[in-house]
Order: sequence, then structure tokens, then C-alpha cells
Amino acid sequence: MSFLSNIKCKDFTKKFVKTLHLEVIKMFQKSQNQLTFVDDFFLPFGGRLNKDNRWVRLAEIIPWWKAEEKYAKSFKNSMKGEQALSVRVALGSLIIQQRLGLSDRETVNQIMENPYLQYFIGLPSFQEKAPFHHSLMTRFRKRLGPDIINEVNEWIVMEEQIQTDDQDNDEGNDSSINKTQTDNNDFDTKENRGKLILDATCAPADISYPTDFKLLNEAREKLEHIIDVLHKPLKGTRKKPRTYRNRARKEYLSIAKQRNICSKKMRKAVGKQLRYVKRNLEIVQQLTLESSLSLLSKHEYRQLLVIQELYRQQKEMYRAKTHRIDDRIVSISQPHVRPIVRGKAKANVEFGSKVAISVVNGYAMVEHLSWDNFNEGLTLQKSVENYRKRYGYYPEAVLADKIYRTRDNLKYCKERGIRLSGPRLGRPSKEEDYIQKQLTKIDASERNEVEGKFGTGKRSYGLGLIQVCLEKTSETVVCLQFLVMNLERRLKVLLCNFFRERIQRLISQMTFCM
Repeated sequence: MSFLSNIKCKDFTKKFVKTLHLEVIKMFQKSQNQLTFVDDFFLPFGGRLNKDNRWVRLAEIIPWWKAEEKYAKSFKNSMKGEQALSVRVALGSLIIQQRLGLSDRETVNQIMENPYLQYFIGLPSFQEKAPFHHSLMTRFRKRLGPDIINEVNEWIVMEEQIQTDDQDNDEGNDSSINKTQTDNNDFDTKENRGKLILDATCAPADISYPTDFKLLNEAREKLEHIIDVLHKPLKGTRKKPRTYRNRARKEYLSIAKQRNICSKKMRKAVGKQLRYVKRNLEIVQQLTLESSLSLLSKHEYRQLLVIQELYRQQKEMYRAKTHRIDDRIVSISQPHVRPIVRGKAKANVEFGSKVAISVVNGYAMVEHLSWDNFNEGLTLQKSVENYRKRYGYYPEAVLADKIYRTRDNLKYCKERGIRLSGPRLGRPSKEEDYIQKQLTKIDASERNEVEGKFGTGKRSYGLGLIQVCLEKTSETVVCLQFLVMNLERRLKVLLCNFFRERIQRLISQMTFCM
């Protein structure tokens, strides 16, 4: 056997050993059971965890094994890489973060210090070191995504619905036969059940209030940095192109420091900044011929693409003397954010994603989420069909704003026997007018529940300011906040049922003693 053949055999054996090693260490391995018992959790300082603790109760509510099947699909089939953390660690950490309103770093610190939080994310025993690095929180948000979070939310909501249906069936079996016969005869009239509440809101992103003048100045400064990076390898061989950065900075500050600026002066200042940005873009184009764009980092190259589109939009608006354009960029770091015109007293325009939700029995479900402004009235039919898929029947009534009362929606609801809140078309009679006023009052009071959901989410769970930067992770955080609100309600329902059963036991014992 020759020397070359020996080398080939050694290479083959090395590759074979590597493949065997990689087969043992996969990227993601499913576990048989994500839920561990409270008594099995080991505490080095003695004692046991309290079974009635809120985190222990939450761990029993969430269907970890169902979420694991969806979570495993987000991984590639490659054998390379370290073994990934379980879905209970990923989803549990995100729930802790949203429920307590913490940052990524502080979330890991809280988990490291609290044994109940360690039990909640599925650790077998208390440990003093961090279970993972805080930078993995972004990976968790990417891998889970809004679709998996919405499915987990739906599983939790439907679990209570199944339990209530079972209780109703048990009560129905104990009732008389005549009552069941009358219920069966009246089933056609009671086919539609429940009430569906619809509304939409904006989840503002964490960006400063954008203006054309400020955006162009930021674009100019970032282009100057890109020019410095591209010119660095050419230093000494070619003279650096002029960017007039000091003059441009002085002109920007002279306008930005003024309180009241007339429209003519502002338009002139915007025109100057546009010309500076145009000059810098031309310099970047010239430098790419002599240098290479590979010198730029991924973040810098992405900024360059965004600035090119921003310059095109600003130039078009400057020529047309308008402030409106399709897909307008209001942030260079977050180009997916769009202006959402809401017409509220606090802020006429908000910048973020628009969320349309439905509320049934106190539980909120995300029906539609988009970064572009949309007419929420178009989501009514889809929300009603989703209601039917979940519960098996259409709602008796839909409580919504006037914007939902379009001709198509009224026709759609009439064909399915659904009452859409609001006055009927045509001139009502005196009797119908009084009844309609009373019904409108009742609908308005019941529809306040969805407004309360928005207020609770924005005040207590961070819906009023989304502090993550990426598009997908922002959508995940919005869906997580509604999931946490539903978990809170589920805990309250379980607590009420616990006290109700306890009171019934006490009453039965008192009657037995008497």
C-alpha cells in the first residue's frame, strides 16, 4: 500500500469518527416529559417548593410538550453544533421577562437567584450559575416566533373551554329527560352562542419621533462613517474625498436648536441635507470601484441599503412638496417600522405595529398583526371564522366599533344570524328606538373589556413601548404579552375555583354537623 493510500485511509477513519460523534450530539433533542414534579426539584439548602406558588401553578398550565413539537421544527436537520436548550427554557424565560418587565440581562440574573424561576424553566435542581447567556434571549424570540406563541395561547384558552363544556355536560346528564328534550328542540334557535369583542391598537416601537430633517442628518453621519471604512485601505495612495461634514453639522445644529422655524427655512435646510446625502452616496459609489464592499460589516451594509431607499423617498417627497409616500421609512435602525395614524388625543400618529385582537370570556387572541396601517373592519369576517373553528359555532353577537359596520360585514353577519353591535339601518320606530338605546348601553359596557386589555397591556406588560429592534422579535414580544395576560386570567380562574370548592366543603361539613 502506497503512502498516499495510507493518508486516504487515515482521513476516512477521522471522518467516520467525526460523523459518529456528531450523531451523538445533535442540535435539538426532544424530551419525553417537559414537566417535572415539585417534590423532585432538589434544593441544596433543604426544604421543598410550595405547590401553591404562582410559578408552580403556571408551569402546570402551559402545554410544554405541544410547544416542543412546534419548536423542534425551527431547527435544521444538521448534526453540527451544540445541543440546543429545551422549549421550556426558551418559552419559560420569555414569559418571565414579559411578566416581570425585565431586560435580557436582568432576566438571567433573576432566574439565577430564584429557585421558583429555575423550576419554571425546567431545571432539575437549584444552581448558582446562569443557565444560559443573556444573548440567547434574542435567539429564543426568533426561534419561537409569533405563530408558535399564538398557538400556545390558543391551547391555553381552549383548555378552559373544554373543561367548562365537560362541566355543562355533567350537569346536563343530571337534569331531567324533559329538559334535555326541550333543549334539543331549541338547538336550532341557540346555534349561535357567546359574544365576540373586536378592536385594534398600535404597539409603538422604541424610536425617537422622526422628522425629515433629523433622518437626513442621521443618514449623512452614517454615510460619513461608511466612507471612512471604505477609504481606510486606500490611505496614503489616494486623497480622501471631501464630505463637508463640519459645515453640514453646523448647518444642522443652527436649525435644530431653534424652537419655531418657518416652513420656508425648514424646506431650505432639508434641501441642503439632501444634497449632502447625495454627495456622500456618490462618493461611496466611487470608492466601491477602487475598494470593496466586503470591508463593511453586515450592519453597515444594511444601513447603506436603507439609506439609499430613504434618500429616494425623501427626494420624491421634496420634489412633490408632500410628507406622504408608500412604505415610508421613519427609522434607519428599524426600517420595518411604519407610521400608524390613530387620531388619538395623546398622539395623532404612532410608530410601530398595528394589532387586531378578539376577546372572548376575558381571553384575548391576536387575529392580525401588521406593520402597515390597515382597516380593522376587514378583519371581522376572518375573526368570526376563527371563532367558529375554535368553538364549533358562530357567536351570537359581535361587539365592535363603527368602523366594522361596513355593508359587507353587515351582510355577512345577517346571513349567519349574528348581531353586529350598533344601530340598525333605516328609520327606527319609537319602541325600537328605546330598545336599541338600552342594547347600545349594554354593548358599550361589555365592549369596555377590550379597552381594558389594551390598557393593562400597555401599562403593566410593555405593550406601550416595544423595546426589541428586529421585525420578527417585535412580533413575538407583542404576542407574548397577550399570552402572559391570558395566563394571569387563567391563574385567577383557578384560584376562584379553588376557593369555591373550599367554601362548598365547609358548607357541607356545617350542614352535616347540624
